[in-house]
Amino acid sequence: MNIILSNSSGVPIYEQIEEQIKSQIMTGDLKEGDALPSMRVLAKDLKISIITTKRAYEDLERDGFIESVTGKGSFVKGINSDIVKENMMFAIEEYLEKAVDKAILGKVSKGELTEMLTLIYEEKW
Repeated sequence: MNIILSNSSGVPIYEQIEEQIKSQIMTGDLKEGDALPSMRVLAKDLKISIITTKRAYEDLERDGFIESVTGKGSFVKGINSDIVKENMMFAIEEYLEKAVDKAILGKVSKGELTEMLTLIYEEKW
C-alpha cells in the first residue's frame, strides 16, 4: 500500500489517507480480504500520530470500505460498486453545485463552465 501525504494541500492528513485507500480499493490495487497495515505501523511509516490513522480507519470502516477485527487487524471489505458509484455521484453533484454557484457569481457562461470541466477532466483522465 502506497500513501503519499502533502502538508501543503490544505486537506487534513486523515482525509488524504482515506481518499488514497479508497482509490486503491476502487482501482483494484487493494482487493477484498487484503490486510491493511495496523494503525500503529501506518502511523510509524508515515511519521504521523496514531490518532490520525485511527480517524482514517474509523471513517473507512463507517463508509463500508474496510472492516476491523479485534486482535486481527483491518481488512478490505467487499464493496458493492453500484453503491460506491452512487455515493461518488452524490459527492460530485455537491461539488458541481458549488462550481455552478461560483460561475453564476462570476458571470461565467454555461459554455465556459462546460469547457473548463472538459479540459480538467481530459487533463486528469
